[in-house]
This record gives sequence, structure tokens and C-alpha cells, in this order.
Amino acid sequence: MSQGTLFDKVWDLHAVGTLPSGQTQLFIGLHLIHEVTSPQAFAMLRERGLTVPFPDRTVATVDHIVPTENQARPFADELAEEMMQALERNCKENGITFYNVGSGRQGIVHVIAPEQGLTQPGMTIACGDSHTSTHGAFGAIAFGIGTSQVRDVLASQTLALGKLKVRKIEVNGELRPGVYAKDVILHVIRKLGVKGGVGYAYEYAGTTFEAMNMEERMTVCNMSIEGGARCGYINPDAVTYEYLKGREFAPQGADWEKAVAWWESIRSDADAEYDDVVVFEAADIAPTVTWGITPGQGIAIDETIPTPDSLPESERAIAEEAYQYMQLTPGTPIKGTKVDVCFIGSCTNGRISDLREAAKFAKGHKVANGVKAFIVPGSEVVKREAEAEGLDKIFLEAGFEWRQAGCSMCLAMNPDKLQGDQLSASSSNRNFKGRQGSASGRTLLMSPAMVVAAAIRGEVADVRDLIGG
Repeated sequence: MSQGTLFDKVWDLHAVGTLPSGQTQLFIGLHLIHEVTSPQAFAMLRERGLTVPFPDRTVATVDHIVPTENQARPFADELAEEMMQALERNCKENGITFYNVGSGRQGIVHVIAPEQGLTQPGMTIACGDSHTSTHGAFGAIAFGIGTSQVRDVLASQTLALGKLKVRKIEVNGELRPGVYAKDVILHVIRKLGVKGGVGYAYEYAGTTFEAMNMEERMTVCNMSIEGGARCGYINPDAVTYEYLKGREFAPQGADWEKAVAWWESIRSDADAEYDDVVVFEAADIAPTVTWGITPGQGIAIDETIPTPDSLPESERAIAEEAYQYMQLTPGTPIKGTKVDVCFIGSCTNGRISDLREAAKFAKGHKVANGVKAFIVPGSEVVKREAEAEGLDKIFLEAGFEWRQAGCSMCLAMNPDKLQGDQLSASSSNRNFKGRQGSASGRTLLMSPAMVVAAAIRGEVADVRDLIGG
């Protein structure tokens, strides 16, 4: 097993004990909750007469079911309104901090925690949402959990977990123009597979990740789960500390220097031992687009959709399923595929830097006729920042819709849904069947800049063709 990695150090520091099952009882430093996976957990506590003993270690927001157009209460969707009321009641009864709509801090749970400084290096973090791996960008060990585990954390501030192996994924070199963090993680998942990370924590290392800003690192760690890994992380460094300094919940004054010294100490040792090491070169990564029904079915923008005989035997059945569902022909270019909807947002790519980059390419252009294109900020903070910079005006002038903060069409548990077999160019994280709200809706994953290129051209396009023009 691995030794001397950040994962090992943080795990050992938070281990309360070993259970008869052989699992570790792990203390959870920060518990994030939202409206979808918490109501049942609170109900289970009530059934057992239990309370939340450490409410200061839980923070709530609402994101999945929030409409991004009309947010007037009560919500038009009765179930969404019921879930909202349940979260409001549960937080009030248990003294839990809740960032509600209109609070100025509401947004996607994996966006708001970092921007408030709640997410910090060396923490254990849990949330009833699979993309909790996002927080690993700060050098935290962050797990997505199920509703029964949400109950466990609320009741005991601990989780029963089996320790993971650690795979070091090293990417070195400078990314070429038009290539982004989203392309890097799609490339990694393509090469290692959607099940390649099962049983592992992924440590991302190398000069490519070192050069990324915090929001880019969050994009990479966010999609660790799509590669099968339970969590993914990057060792904290000067970039991490610069991002955190001065944020509300970050250490202040003399505590700051102490915190940084401790954060440095939990970095993986130079001679750390890993269970596996994989190395990639940044120069080999191009703008990437998924063509199928898993995040691992991706290709470079200038490649053709793979033919069955070019794939390993183990991948052919799901490829055949994808060809039929996606209505795409093997051996044809992905570039030029007509799109109906273009969506920029989600916990993967709904941060201010994503919107800034998208605006660079939207400026001076128009969304193609017949294409519905919209931008959904990841939080109320991101929305304010974007509007202060005039990004909303750039998008509106180009023909994009500008929305309120929420998860939106990433998973369509709200009014933002595909219709029929519409094809979506999306900056989100999953392209599963029906993921964006229609049982026959189709999703192509790509970077925000690539979504803009698709919106302008009305088809899958290479954002590099827009650089400088």
C-alpha cells in the first residue's frame, strides 16, 4: 500500500478507530449538505431520536432543484418546493448554517464551499453528492456519500470507509492554446477508463497541474469520480494559499502562518510510495469532446468517432449502444455534428474563470440560428463578479441567455431540460443517457470555450479556429 502520500497522512490523522468490518471510522471535518440527499437523512435521525451534535461542522445550500429563471417562492414544481421547505426546516431545527437563495452566498455546493474558504488543505470532507471530489483540489480528502452515510455524518461526524490505494497521475508540460483543464481530465479518463480508478484515490501531479489556477484544479478533481476514483487531490502549494488567503472562513492573522506551515507538512513526501503511477504529456492533449454515453468515450476534436474494430473487445458492446443512442456513425468526424442546445455551467465549469474564458470567444459573435444557448453561474457570488465585469452583457449581446445560480441542465432536476432527442454541447460532467432531462436527449461534454464555439457555429467546432479572430 501507499506510504507518505497526502492521502495517507490525512487519512491517518482523521482515523478514529478500526471497525470489526476492517473499515476505518473516519472523522469528517466538514460536511456539506443540499436539498436532494438530506431530507431522508434527517428523517432517519428523527426516527431514532437523534440530534446533530456538531452543527458547526455542517453547511447547507440549495442547488439541484433551484430554477435558474424564475426563483419566486413557492417554486412552480411542488416537489422542489417541498424539498426546499424540508431543508429550511431541518437547518433551522438543528442550527445548521444555510446559504439560501437570495442570501448572496447560495450556489452549487462544490462552488460555494471553496469560495467561502470553507474548503481547506488537510481536511476530510463529505457530501451527499458524487462530485465532492472537487474539494481535493485544495489537498483535502473529499468523498461523495449516499443518504444513509449523510445520516451517519449528521449523527456522529464520522464515516465507515475502507482505505483506498493511491495512484499518482502525472501530467507534464504546457497546454497548447485552446486546451483546458476539462480537456486534461477527459483525456485522462479516456486513457484510463471509467472504471480504471475503482479502489483508488487519484493524486494529480506534474508541471501541468502545478501551472493551473485553483479553479482549473477543481475542474480536474471534480471529474475524478467519472474515472472511477473515489476521490482525487492535488498537493497544496503557493497557488492554494493565495486563493484561500483572506476568505471568510480561512485562518486569519497569526493563525494563517501556522496553517500554511501545517498544510506544507501534509504534502506527499518526495519519496512517497504509490500503488501505481501513470504519466502523460500535455503536448499530447487536444480539445476533447465526448461522443458516447460515458465520460470515457471521448476523442480529440480532429479525430473521427471510433469504429468497433478499433476498440478493445471489452468496449465494443457499450460503443454499439452509444452509436445507436447518440445517432452517430462510426468513422465520421465529431467536428461538424449539429447541436441544438449549448450549456455552460455546473460544478465542473461554472466558476468565474470559466465564464471569463467563455466570454473571450463569445465577444463579437452571435449564437447560430436555431441554437438555444445559456450561461448559468455556479453561485450568486460568481454571478455578481461576472456582472461587475460586464460578462453578462457580452453573453447577452451574443445571444446567450443569462441565468440565476444553480445546477441547471447538468442533471435537470429543475426546469432546465433537453427536449426529445436534442443534442447538447455541455460544459458539465456526465453524458449518461437521459442525464440532461430527456430520456432520449444526447450530451457531448467539452470545455466552456468549446461550448461557445459550438454555439456560434451551430455545430461541434474547434475553438482554436476562433483564437485571434
